[in-house]
Amino acid sequence: MNNTTVIRNADWVVGWDEARGAHAYYRDIDVAFTDTEIVHVGASYDGAADTEIDGRDRLIIPGLVNLHAHPADEALRKGITDETHSPGFHHSSLYEFLGTFRNDAEGGRASVKVAIAELLMSGCTTFTDLSAPYDGWLDIVADSGIRGVIAPGFRSARWYTPDGHSLQYEWNEDAGVKAFDNATKVIERAENHPSGRLSGMVYPAQIDTCTPEILRDSFDYAEQENLPWQIHAAQSVTEFQELQQRHGKTAVQFLDSLGVLGDRSIIGHAIFLDHHPWLHWSSRTDLDTLAEKGVNVAHCPTVFARRGITLRTLGSYIRKGVNVCLGTDTYPHNFLEEMRAAMMYARVIGETVADLDTSDVFNVATIGGARALHRDDIGRLASGCKADLVSIDLKHPSMRPMREPIRSLLYVACERAVRDVYVDGRLVVEDGKVLTIDYEAASEALEEAQKRSLSHTPELDWDGRTAEQLSPMVFPIAGSNYPPNE
Repeated sequence: MNNTTVIRNADWVVGWDEARGAHAYYRDIDVAFTDTEIVHVGASYDGAADTEIDGRDRLIIPGLVNLHAHPADEALRKGITDETHSPGFHHSSLYEFLGTFRNDAEGGRASVKVAIAELLMSGCTTFTDLSAPYDGWLDIVADSGIRGVIAPGFRSARWYTPDGHSLQYEWNEDAGVKAFDNATKVIERAENHPSGRLSGMVYPAQIDTCTPEILRDSFDYAEQENLPWQIHAAQSVTEFQELQQRHGKTAVQFLDSLGVLGDRSIIGHAIFLDHHPWLHWSSRTDLDTLAEKGVNVAHCPTVFARRGITLRTLGSYIRKGVNVCLGTDTYPHNFLEEMRAAMMYARVIGETVADLDTSDVFNVATIGGARALHRDDIGRLASGCKADLVSIDLKHPSMRPMREPIRSLLYVACERAVRDVYVDGRLVVEDGKVLTIDYEAASEALEEAQKRSLSHTPELDWDGRTAEQLSPMVFPIAGSNYPPNE
């Protein structure tokens, strides 16, 4: 095919400085890509070009890399779990609410499309899809045009609460082994998908719902197949207490004792380490262990900040030498807003603007994610890398006055200034509109799915409460009997 596109005289480019091994600004240069690969980042590309694009008044950045998302479920919960209270579980939404507001198959497909559309429109070109396998999964992700890391979940137990404050586990180890076996088959199909944009990740769902045996076996499989391995761990006080009761260890200490920590390991969240002040624990070794073992942390600030929970702190993890990457986890699937949230919450909880720099968060969202996936061909703009790139409109009012483009993008404009997005050299967002997904139709289908979900809430809640009781409206509805009787 050998189709070459050149962006001429790009006003600003965040390119890769090979000598420094870091991002750098470049001015008034050309960016060229042939088919799926970048072939030139520099002055005056003089090769043949099939398409030429005026890069004046544009900022070109590498596609952003998302290491943690649940697209089949989370978009459904918009307007529901934003501020639900769960005092029995330290206000984590995991135990009382995630199983209560469930999606169905039709709604799940709509949710995935909405989530991916939002990711693409916010400059995210690679994302990790942590989901339970479902029919058509790989093709839906591939058809969207995004670069997808397929992570089929498996576990040995499910959690539930009978009373809103105690957590119970229903164990079925045989079912967990079968789910793991099925996950390996899904991963194999992803790795061999004809799109060439899908890959696999091994995903034992949660540290407290998996047996030690399945954790070790799945990590061995990841090493054998050279795959990344991700698990939810250190994500709640309740989980910390459960692991202390079972093993007398923190999440990091327990995983380390199993031999499943290394540079292919990704811990989703890793908030409640032994230094976290909510735990009042005696040791202070977890962060050092993560750094020494080369473990990656998938940081998702928004979903936890809604519950008053933050990493302590993002800057301190980075300074310690932990490779941190970024994920959206929940709605909105707006990756630029997630980057802004990461900066703001780190400085608030660290009580200083010096906790981290803007460059730190840009690195987390690009090369941090690429490193966790053991890839050096995404998350940066350089010859030989994948043609995943984002064009930002510097003339958009939210970007002006235009002195410092990345600050203007992250602190002010976010997705409003995103104009064009390419994945593997294919234009998937043009003039701010996603081309590969009917975003409006998917949103409408998701809204209908949410209505169906809310009608089943009392059947799924431990106390038979309605959605209105679990998640009251912000204001009472005038002229009605709202709020409902308790």
